[in-house]
Amino acid sequence: MAATEVERVVGRRILWRLVLPSALFILMGAIDRANVSFAALQMNKSLGFTAEQYGFGASILFLGFMFLKFPSIWLYEAIGMRKWLTLITLCWGAVATALAFIQTHEAYYALRFLAGAAEGGLSSGLMIYLSMWATERYRASILAIPIVAISVSQVIGAPLSGLLLQSGNPFGWEGWRWMFFVEGIPSIALAALAWFGFPDSPKEARWLDDGEREWLAANTHAAARPAKGQPGRWSVLRDPMMWLCSGLWFLLLAGNYGVIFWLPLVVHGLSGFTSFEVGVIVALPWLGSGIGLLINAWHSDKTQERFLHVAIPASLAAIALFGAYAAGPGALGLLLLVLGGACMGSTVSPFWAIPSKMLPATGMATGIVVINMIGSCAGLIVPWLMGRLRDGTGSFAAPTALVAGALLLAGVLALAIRARASKAA
Repeated sequence: MAATEVERVVGRRILWRLVLPSALFILMGAIDRANVSFAALQMNKSLGFTAEQYGFGASILFLGFMFLKFPSIWLYEAIGMRKWLTLITLCWGAVATALAFIQTHEAYYALRFLAGAAEGGLSSGLMIYLSMWATERYRASILAIPIVAISVSQVIGAPLSGLLLQSGNPFGWEGWRWMFFVEGIPSIALAALAWFGFPDSPKEARWLDDGEREWLAANTHAAARPAKGQPGRWSVLRDPMMWLCSGLWFLLLAGNYGVIFWLPLVVHGLSGFTSFEVGVIVALPWLGSGIGLLINAWHSDKTQERFLHVAIPASLAAIALFGAYAAGPGALGLLLLVLGGACMGSTVSPFWAIPSKMLPATGMATGIVVINMIGSCAGLIVPWLMGRLRDGTGSFAAPTALVAGALLLAGVLALAIRARASKAA
């Protein structure tokens, strides 16, 4: 087979066997991570939570992320993808389901922390894993598909969560408890897919022949190992580009997590909609996000340009989100929300193409984990800080300005990184 034919055949198999299943794990993880934003519509009143207590519980998940991210990736490297993914899926699914039974804010904090600990290495591990299978030509597109699952999770999860909140159930539970239970159980079931569907490396992929495995190893980072005299995995910590990428990821996630954890409460507070109607409205920006991500990733791969594909949409998202809040409920506000979501989501895949291209193969895993850890700090700080600002001001204007400001700074930093990369070339 010609090289282009091999690339087409191998790429199609990787898409169906690994990329789309990885997207399913990301999707379920994102639903379990963010459904607390809908639970808050009932849970806060039911358990007597303040906005700050809710925000702290939403944030503390990311403390678990940070503590367990490196150990989780070390475990992945020690036991392989199949066992690792099965183990963390069982743990995170069990904890997500257990949220249905909380009675106090202490239990809420504890389970959110454990959920973050269980899921801590998921996104990093899958990024490292898929980078092992991704050629440079299609890197942004391959990474885009699992990432777009985060947007899809909100398109599916927001209306579903809203519907479950107001639907009956066989146990007579409050709607928010039923929602946690129904959305947690499928994550446990995903462990079977993890066990049977993910080979530890291209060498173990029975659906590739010998020639295809050799071609894949020659065209990806899969075979990269530190030779004698080459820098090892920890040398990436001395690379300024990794730290700049970490700061950029922090700012991008500050915008994303601010919207994920507070948008349902903002929409509910500005309107008289039911929980299901809030879910439908909240889904619309994430529908725009998914579409924007795929289009931007395609154009980024076509032009082989990454930095402007982050800077421009991040800046536009900042303007659109603050404009949506200022416009209030109505057609203009909704249009700006969708536009803001499309721009915000479209930054993610081109962003990940930057470190996966610019970091050395020997330090790739370490670099991706550090970038994700620093990004997780945004999830730890921003939802809690937005809760404090909401309690302190009685308005969502200051929290919205915080999110918009972070995205605007992300646009500026992306341009600064571009200038540095051009100078170094």
